[in-house]
Amino acid sequence: MLSIDNAVTRLASLITPIKETESVAIAEASQRVVANDVMAPVSLPPFNSSAMDGYAINTSEGNDVGTEYRVVGTSFAGKPFEADDVPARAAVRIFTGAAVPDWTDAVVLQENVERQDRAIRLNEPVTSGDNIRLIGHDIQEGERLLRQGTKLGAFDISWLAACGVAEVSVVRLARIALFSTGDELQDPGQSLSKGQIYDSNRTALKELLRSKPVEIQDLGRLPDDPIEIERAIASNSKSVDLIVTSGGVSVGDADYVRPVIEQLGELTFWNVALKPGKPIAVGSIGNALFLGLPGNPVSTVVTYLLFVARAVDALSSMATTGPLTIPAVLTVPLRHSKGRREYQRGILSRNGNTLCVQATGDQSSNRLATLADANCLILVPETVDSMAEGDVVDVLLLPNEAHHIVNKPIDPSARERT
Repeated sequence: MLSIDNAVTRLASLITPIKETESVAIAEASQRVVANDVMAPVSLPPFNSSAMDGYAINTSEGNDVGTEYRVVGTSFAGKPFEADDVPARAAVRIFTGAAVPDWTDAVVLQENVERQDRAIRLNEPVTSGDNIRLIGHDIQEGERLLRQGTKLGAFDISWLAACGVAEVSVVRLARIALFSTGDELQDPGQSLSKGQIYDSNRTALKELLRSKPVEIQDLGRLPDDPIEIERAIASNSKSVDLIVTSGGVSVGDADYVRPVIEQLGELTFWNVALKPGKPIAVGSIGNALFLGLPGNPVSTVVTYLLFVARAVDALSSMATTGPLTIPAVLTVPLRHSKGRREYQRGILSRNGNTLCVQATGDQSSNRLATLADANCLILVPETVDSMAEGDVVDVLLLPNEAHHIVNKPIDPSARERT
């Protein structure tokens, strides 16, 4: 069996990033990938602005306690104070974000002055530059706003908007054909005959792919029929960048996906030292990458996180890195046998200053309940046996929990589910 690290390396060698680009409005740019470095068209702020509410003064005319200034006007955000001639020791009432008059060099906080009618008196010493945001304090015109390969989220898009960028060049969406195989599968809402189950894998994959810059061609459920499988793969391989399947990649008599790939294209590797998810098939048909995922629901999710997500990122010209893991302390022992790296479903929680984790009971790869209860995967290295309470393990946050590490309470019954 191929190690996970070697499998990831070999997968990367098969991927040619998408070169086609398009221009989109920033309102439509969420989750898209920047095609080229974006340079700032303006400095931000574009003028010297006040960081606080107060009074703009020229410190060369006096900056010690007791110095008096005469208020000659007001500068509001969007409505700057303008005057051709001002008297000596003039001050301008100013508000946060407003333009600082060119002849002033500091803003004294409003609470650090004593005001009577049109006069103010300094109660604290002031230094030139105090409370002024200079032109380009955030970014200078011509500096890089965003790096090529950046996946655009809320903060990136607001950053573009702040600099007046209305459209951005992005990589074309990756085109993905997706189907499940199995005579036993039915879609939710349909009635089940004896021996049938509902297809959850295709639903899981589509939901996971929502956060990726992709177009999905959902080919539905295919029967365990090599002719139907071959027709679906052959007819779509010329129009997509990636084909992702669920089921049919093991060695059973009704597992036809892998033989079809070997017939139509090239199977680069099959069988990875992974639990769950050992029978993953990776190859290519023409210019289309192929990823055949195992049919057990948890295996499908784990292999998506480790392989499909990385492949989509690489196709989209994003820098690919391994999934983020963080250390946590086991609160209950884990059973494991050396040989394959295992990803057990777990519940991550916080105990004081310590992150703690426990598995969600029986780890059989068919048990979606263990994912429904989980907010992370516990990484158990291939080089170790069972782990004890108190051991430190790496955990991988599941996508729907990435916004908050410990927002799922522990279900006391989870450890009892066997």
